[in-house]
Amino acid sequence: MKNALHFVGLDVGGTTMKAGVVDDAGQPVAEPVNLPTEPERGQELGLERMCETIRLAVSEAKLTLDQIAAIGVATPGTMDIAAGIILDPPNLKPWRNVQVRKHIEKVFGLPTAFQNDANAAAYGEFWVGAGKDVQSMVLFTLGTGIGGGIIIDDRILEGRHSHGGELGHMKIEMTNPRLCGCDRRGCLEAYASASSVVKRTYEALQTDSKSALHGVCRTKGELTAKDVFTVADQGDELARQLVDQTAFYLAVGTTNMLHSIDPDMVAFAGGMTAAGEPFIQRIRHYVRELAFPVPAEKTEIRYALLGSHAGFIGAAGCGRQAYQRSLEKNKR
Repeated sequence: MKNALHFVGLDVGGTTMKAGVVDDAGQPVAEPVNLPTEPERGQELGLERMCETIRLAVSEAKLTLDQIAAIGVATPGTMDIAAGIILDPPNLKPWRNVQVRKHIEKVFGLPTAFQNDANAAAYGEFWVGAGKDVQSMVLFTLGTGIGGGIIIDDRILEGRHSHGGELGHMKIEMTNPRLCGCDRRGCLEAYASASSVVKRTYEALQTDSKSALHGVCRTKGELTAKDVFTVADQGDELARQLVDQTAFYLAVGTTNMLHSIDPDMVAFAGGMTAAGEPFIQRIRHYVRELAFPVPAEKTEIRYALLGSHAGFIGAAGCGRQAYQRSLEKNKR
């Protein structure tokens, strides 16, 4: 195993950085490590923290840096993927125009990939997760917002300006559109993210006095999307309607992907997937109503498999691609 290939994946979030080492088959060598991002302390410290997290991951895997073939880094926010730069990330303020790939390459002297965090998660699922047996897939990540990624024939659809796969911001309603966190209206995220489920619930409670959700509000002070799904499972009519509406909105987004990308698979990741099989069944039900019959029948719709590991595994997979490109370049 002396010559086995290993790759580091770093997934940078607004609160935490996670890094881990995987082998050439995409399997983690050890548990990933986490360090606080602390973006408010500035981007120079942020770059140092990225390097520290990578070194810790290599150490946790009981390897040395000379046993690492390449590195992949995934970050949130607006970016220039081709240039390896974070531009103006909302979750990493006050960072601006951060030369991530150039810095990591300079420090470690290794081929380095730079990618959007949702794209990296999608690639992780495609490489070794839910999509490992398909040629194309779409991943929706359901959390406070909605992210996503599109993979076709082992390639991430980044788009000409690094904004491909922004699935949470496709327009699904423009007659009386809800305001999204991006300050635009009608986005899928404004209807089906966890935070939007909560907003819609509070609005519905203003005209419904019987729902058990009122009791949850009094007990907890604030609702979460998980509360809504839990009360729905207990048979509360309003909560069930809200969950069903959320499934419908996600089916609209899924149908848009079926009609534009025609993928083998659409997968859902993130905290809301804890709703379990009944929720994914409702999404499938509405897709069958909304989509053309052939893609509705043939496209697999399911939950993702890698959980919170998808980001660093996918980033490592992007690093692996960078390593393969470097080998091809050296052969010329």
